[in-house]
Amino acid sequence: MLLKEIFLTNYVWVGDVKRAKDIIGSDMFKRIKEDLDCVFGRDPAVRSRPEVFFCYPGFHALVFYRLANWLWYKRIYLPARFASHIGRLLTGIEIHPGARIGRRFFIDHGMGVVIGETAIIGDDVTLYHGVTLGGVTWAPGKRHPTLENEVVVGAGAQVLGPITVGRGARIGANAVVLKDVPDGATMVGIAARPANTSSVDEGHQKGFVAYGTPSPDVGDPTSNSIKSLIQELEILRNRVKELEAERHQKKSKSTNGQNKNGEME
Repeated sequence: MLLKEIFLTNYVWVGDVKRAKDIIGSDMFKRIKEDLDCVFGRDPAVRSRPEVFFCYPGFHALVFYRLANWLWYKRIYLPARFASHIGRLLTGIEIHPGARIGRRFFIDHGMGVVIGETAIIGDDVTLYHGVTLGGVTWAPGKRHPTLENEVVVGAGAQVLGPITVGRGARIGANAVVLKDVPDGATMVGIAARPANTSSVDEGHQKGFVAYGTPSPDVGDPTSNSIKSLIQELEILRNRVKELEAERHQKKSKSTNGQNKNGEME
């Protein structure tokens, strides 16, 4: 009964009472199976459910989170933080027990992930190692990001402040996101900006995109602008060299002409 109540509490947190009631009974085990099965569409290295159950720290961290979140919901704060701390020691993933997490949440590799107290994570969200969902203020209330459904956050990305990352958005590896992200956008760079994506990349975005990057050639607008300026500068340098060579030739011809005239006189 305790395990059922833990699952019930976690789904009440995400605001769906009907979903929570559905968990009572055998449906609780369907949710565990769902957490295991969601890995198969996002990690090509996985081979079986037992492998996920025993060897995936993201799954283990989610189990510890559910226990800690249940204790937090019951206002048993110190044991909740302690359960969260044990989960962090064993997995390298720190999830505050007050965070709200939806269904089929997957943390790949996991080491160094930090999820703050007021973070809200929707369904089918994927995080990679080194991701921070952090706050930038000491003010009470909402301090951490909200990730809507189907968001992918690449390795090392920092999503900071009470911002919203829209449904299906992709955050590239090592990006620093400080402002709201529209639905379906791909953000790269520091501070993060919408990436230049081709029509092929946009087609791939409809499915799962590993590390939040549609292709290795996805462009950072600022980097592309700098590259264009460097190319233009190189063209101007070459043109200056050509003009200097032409000027030198004209000057040589003029000098030779004057010398010949002097000899004739």
